[in-house]
Amino acid sequence: MTTTPVRLFDAVGAGVQRALDLRQVQHILSAANLANADTPGYHAREVPFADLLGRAVDAAENGESAAPEEEIREVDPVAWALDGNSVSPEAEAVKLTENSLMYNALSTGMSRHLALLRFAASNGKS
Repeated sequence: MTTTPVRLFDAVGAGVQRALDLRQVQHILSAANLANADTPGYHAREVPFADLLGRAVDAAENGESAAPEEEIREVDPVAWALDGNSVSPEAEAVKLTENSLMYNALSTGMSRHLALLRFAASNGKS
């Protein structure tokens, strides 16, 4: 009799973990951007989540690793920024709020996934 090994932490779990890591990086970047809002020549930095997600979905459809690599993009200043600084405090506040909501949603989902694994491991006993 042969048994198939069961993977407790599947590709979805690994993807969620990577997304949580990237959300943490974005939080650090947003904090640094806000701290440098008045620094002449400073370019805001961000994690391009939409691009990374698109590449991860494409990779998963092709049977490749779906965990996106970390990428940090610099934001170019607007033409009327006389000091060359590209930080918009309002945009950073929105990014922080969005990032916090997404991080909390991902961590809640992962917690529920782990709770289901604990339930299954205990044969339905709590």
